[in-house]
Amino acid sequence: MLRIIDARTGEPVDAVPARRGLTRVEVHVPGYDTSALRVLLVADVLLRALELGGTPVWALLTADRDQAELHAGAAALGIRPFEDLWEVGPAWGESQVVHVVGEGGATPEGLRVVVAPVETPGDAEGTAPGGLGASVETPEVAEGIAPGVVGAPVRTSGTVPGADPAVVRLALLTQPRSTPARLDERALGQAHETLVRWRRAVAAWARQPSRPVPDEVRGRLRTAWEDDLDVPEVLRVLKWVEESELPEGARFETYAYADRLLGLELTRDLGSPS
Repeated sequence: MLRIIDARTGEPVDAVPARRGLTRVEVHVPGYDTSALRVLLVADVLLRALELGGTPVWALLTADRDQAELHAGAAALGIRPFEDLWEVGPAWGESQVVHVVGEGGATPEGLRVVVAPVETPGDAEGTAPGGLGASVETPEVAEGIAPGVVGAPVRTSGTVPGADPAVVRLALLTQPRSTPARLDERALGQAHETLVRWRRAVAAWARQPSRPVPDEVRGRLRTAWEDDLDVPEVLRVLKWVEESELPEGARFETYAYADRLLGLELTRDLGSPS
């Protein structure tokens, strides 16, 4: 059962109540910047975790401005579409509402998940308030992130120019949502290296006979993401699987299974030349 730390009380709460029904996930951001996209990304992972547990969901977005930019930026990072929230009442069969907000932002009543902001090098220098994107433009990042990873670069003001969207997504998922995320050359470079290595490994493992995800590994993955969406622990489990002696077919199925939560397109390179 997925349990989330309620920011109002600091206590874990079941994200799905005993009377299982539709769970509404509402995202509250003031406008478009990198920190707002991180809030949307956390909500996206929450929705994926709920659906993996068999819970129907309804995703809604409320923003004071920049709705079009938020939708475009979210789509670039592989975040599912959110409906714009106007004045709506409870949906038929609705049993739970979870609010996902940025640190210091909206304080709606009910179960609330708080997401720390994104910091870029420009923030420290005062050149990119709110995590706006012109702060990471070094040749190493602009040229080193995109090669070998297919995907249109994110060039809008709320993200990092030249960085592949999946790389940005992994860099943000690697860091606990309760701590500020650092999007700098080092974080993006490590995410790029990991993503390329994992995609190549998954493509190679897929050439071997399939094997089921070991019960122990499946249990470790679900325990991680059901414990307050501990995505960094999910990534650590995958690293352990990568270095393990498990059959390659089992490693492939494990990564494909975990990617239903992560949304990193880890199976994208299947069938590509080795």
